[in-house]
Amino acid sequence: MAIMNKQQIEEIIPHRDPFMLIDEVIELEPGVRAVANKHLKEDEFWFKGHFPGMPVQPGVLTLEMLAQTGAVCALCLPENKGKIGMFAGIEKAKFRRQILPGETIRLEIEMVKQRGPISVAKATASVDGKKAVTAELSFVVAERTE
Repeated sequence: MAIMNKQQIEEIIPHRDPFMLIDEVIELEPGVRAVANKHLKEDEFWFKGHFPGMPVQPGVLTLEMLAQTGAVCALCLPENKGKIGMFAGIEKAKFRRQILPGETIRLEIEMVKQRGPISVAKATASVDGKKAVTAELSFVVAERTE
């Protein structure tokens, strides 16, 4: 059951369609961990070119989905309200299975280290309980310049 829908997510992170890549947050402990879902529609724009006749979820977009989940986790802290979360690094990324149109990706983030505005998170994307992507993601929380 969702605790945050797309509209509520948009109140926290600046991403908008077509680059809002998470549909709902289903678990959240601000600054500690978050779990979100992305329900891949058959007509997602990236499937037309990746790959024609054999649509497969791009790994880099799965990493971005995980990053957006991490941004929700970090930016839900009161001291980060109104700020922006950005990638600072990607380490140990592994792509373990193809993700296909029509599947739901479970996106899990667990913050494992924080120093000032920089956080490091363990990230896992899975489908039907099977790991699809794992990585260690680094984020920086910054003031918005707009």
